[in-house]
Amino acid sequence: MQQFGDATRGWFSSTFEAPTRVQNEGWDSIARGDNSLLIAPTGSGKTLAAFLWAIDRLTRLDPDADLGVRVLYVSPLKALVYDIERNLRAPLAGIQRAAEASSTRLHVPSIDIRTGDTPQRDRRRQIKTPGEILVTTPESLFLILGSQARETLRTVEWVIVDEVHAMAPTKRGAHLALSLERLSALADRDPQRIGLSATARPASEVARFLGGGRPVEVVDTHVPPELDLRLIVPVDDMTRPVTPGDVGQGNAADSVPQGSPNVGGGVRARSGDGYRESGSESHDNGREVDDRESLPDDHGSALLAAEEEAATRQYGIWPAIYPELLDLIRQHRTTILFVNSRGLCERLAHQLNELSGEELVRAHHGSLAHGQRKQIEEALKAGELRAIVATSSLELGIDMGTVDLVILVESPGSVARGLQRVGRSGHGVGETSIGRVFPKHRGDLLEAAVVGRRMKEGAIEALTVPQNPLDVHERGPDVEHPRPAGRRPPCGQLPGPARKRLPGRAGHALGPLPVHRVRRPPAPDPLGS
Repeated sequence: MQQFGDATRGWFSSTFEAPTRVQNEGWDSIARGDNSLLIAPTGSGKTLAAFLWAIDRLTRLDPDADLGVRVLYVSPLKALVYDIERNLRAPLAGIQRAAEASSTRLHVPSIDIRTGDTPQRDRRRQIKTPGEILVTTPESLFLILGSQARETLRTVEWVIVDEVHAMAPTKRGAHLALSLERLSALADRDPQRIGLSATARPASEVARFLGGGRPVEVVDTHVPPELDLRLIVPVDDMTRPVTPGDVGQGNAADSVPQGSPNVGGGVRARSGDGYRESGSESHDNGREVDDRESLPDDHGSALLAAEEEAATRQYGIWPAIYPELLDLIRQHRTTILFVNSRGLCERLAHQLNELSGEELVRAHHGSLAHGQRKQIEEALKAGELRAIVATSSLELGIDMGTVDLVILVESPGSVARGLQRVGRSGHGVGETSIGRVFPKHRGDLLEAAVVGRRMKEGAIEALTVPQNPLDVHERGPDVEHPRPAGRRPPCGQLPGPARKRLPGRAGHALGPLPVHRVRRPPAPDPLGS
């Protein structure tokens, strides 16, 4: 750490035993000024590796330097934006205390957040007195580049793209690539790009996406993860998970009250031969409609859903799963349960609370307001809440404190997603991540077994970056605010810098965008002539 100032070294040595491998190798690459892609397991200190070099340089910033953003951090999730802003306060305060102890004067950089939740007064203040560190999302960055606030980005020296693997294979990532090129054209000098990921495969493809044709140094410290992973099937026969003899004998089946809501979407009603599915609005032509928000809707998923419906139509596996989930939650201090849809997230949290007789679990997903999500996260960290049921809203690198156990209700669908989720447990250097997987049907069991084996091997699937996606249009996906009614932007136009022709590079949505002209019928003659 000889490249850092005395205050930064003092704070780091008093807080951590030693730098991790990704930090040592990452700092060397960043110090050389190379665009860098840092790949390391969850909890290995990638984010601190990216930020600490920039923070150390900002503490020695000339007091007469121009106002403007120096470090631009881009996150795919708003929740991760607020988490990063909160976690940056600790090193900044620690470095300041170390400087005061040694009577060293330094500049303490300020932090700004820009998302769709940022109030207008804060946005106006950021234009006049911008913070040196700006934490934002891809969509907010796009809007900044097309507004008066883009002048604050001329001073950017470092761009940190977190969870880059989640952006690279999507049209959202192509839109971000366009914004990064616009930023490079706007800034006084081409900013150094730093990408962070735990599951980027292949590294060369992700590096090409990050650099946009520029050379990128890959710092790959990925190793097979330390996992305690088990697959749990609480019944002997998944085709008849609740047998006729189970009903009324005080076993798992009787844990569900008569007529109670079924997590699958129907109502669990008693019949002469056990539990059966009765009328449900979430069924279409006899097949349960799956509203999962992150898994691909392909032919294989349809086959798995059809098998699930056939296997559980009469008996159902949920009465056997509920007691197992409750036992695991009560045996651990903090637990995160991951599901693949927001509807299942809400229903499972409600059902577990109803069966436990107390508010043991809360639902956490992207539809909740920021204040409500923050309240749930803080309650879990403080030990006031035993568990939360979450979707992909907690899948990425959000700091949830010490999590003892992660439960996956159904297969995660991919190795990368499974590692991200189970990695929430033991989220620290050298710690073992503990995960339990509950498949819902036989097809889910087969997929979960294959995914679980590859998770232990660290065999992550390869991603593919979209090639020249010209359908990324001028507003981009999921912008902060809907367009006001009755107002139309000029067809085929982007704000100022976006209209500049940029050198096209493979895999990026660069260059002029296609113009979509709208033909309007002539206005009717009011005189009828």
